[in-house]
Parts: sequence; C-alpha cells; structure tokens
Amino acid sequence: MSISLDEVKHTAQLARLELDEAELKAFQLELNALLGHFEDIQAIDTTGLVPKPHAVELTNVWSEDQVEQGLSREEALEGAFKTRAGLFIVPTVIEESH
Repeated sequence: MSISLDEVKHTAQLARLELDEAELKAFQLELNALLGHFEDIQAIDTTGLVPKPHAVELTNVWSEDQVEQGLSREEALEGAFKTRAGLFIVPTVIEESH
C-alpha cells in the first residue's frame, strides 16, 4: 500500500497546511516509508504469543500508609517569616475585579 500525492495534498488541506510541491513529495516519501515499516511489522508471525496489555511489566509502586508523628505547631512555625497567635501570616493576594 502506498499513499498518492493527491492523498498527501488532501491531508495537508484538511490540516490547513500550506505546503509547496517539494514538501508534499517529501511527506509522501516519509509516509510511504512508514507504511512499509508497518507492513514489515504485520508480516511478523505472532502465533503462539500471549497478548499483553502493556509493553512493560507494571508493578505497584505505592508503599503502605504508616502513621507517623508529625511536626508540632512550634516546629511548623519555626521557619515562618511572620506568625501571630500560632498561625502563618501571609500577604493578601486577592485582586479587585472590575
């Protein structure tokens, strides 16, 4: 199977690509080369192979949840620029909309 120059022109038009004749011919060659590779892949005998849902084996990378002691309020506020009554003080970032 190969792609004609008219098919490349039509596809370029659908994609709203403005290509000159040299670019159209270059794309035609590249697309036909890709189709050739696909034909090679389709020719491979896969009888007896078990289909896999993924190309690589997947394993769960999550660890078990473990309850640990967190920071105390004093430790958490220790590096803060500004605090008041045990809370972080930050600049107001709300902008007025017009």
